[in-house]
Amino acid sequence: MIVTNDNIAELAWQKMDNLLPAIIQHSDTGAVLMQGYMNQEALTATLNSSKATFFSRSKQRLWVKGESSGNFLNVLQVLSDCDQDALLISARPQGPTCHLGTNSCFPEEVFNQKNFLGYLEHVIETRKDDKPEESYTAHLLSRGTARVAQKVGEEGVEVALAAATNQKDEFIGECADLFYHTLVLLADQGVDMNTVMAKLQERHK
Repeated sequence: MIVTNDNIAELAWQKMDNLLPAIIQHSDTGAVLMQGYMNQEALTATLNSSKATFFSRSKQRLWVKGESSGNFLNVLQVLSDCDQDALLISARPQGPTCHLGTNSCFPEEVFNQKNFLGYLEHVIETRKDDKPEESYTAHLLSRGTARVAQKVGEEGVEVALAAATNQKDEFIGECADLFYHTLVLLADQGVDMNTVMAKLQERHK
């Protein structure tokens, strides 16, 4: 269920002495960033501040992730599992999550590479207001929808040609260009990738 201040008491706090494991997931890429523990006070603070707040078992106190480093976890949504005894928290990190300076406390994970498009979508969104002379994305968007759409068309043709002529390296590079320019066009149209994914899921059904 989606956890709110109104249903915190419904969680299975009694199972683990008032502590629930909380898994933090990058809201844009799906990458697993870290795992900590929350008591009711920490979860309430998280929901109220939108900053991931945990209970430190070693220090026996609440701590806000990023309170000393500035690398906060900005929380978008908190979910509980089917048994109500674990939390999955969608958050957008403000800097590296791990105290060792890595993006994730699980640096060996590789599955999130497939979800890099989500991160790239976020980067494109942040570049929309940059000066055109300082950012290719901003420059492309400043030229209008017709030009962005033209670039998508050009890249699509180049992908097809590279595949037809069996130029594997060229094909991979052109696919990357097509994905990027398609994301720019989505940003131009004010459509997020989740909307497109929802359409794919609808068709899959």
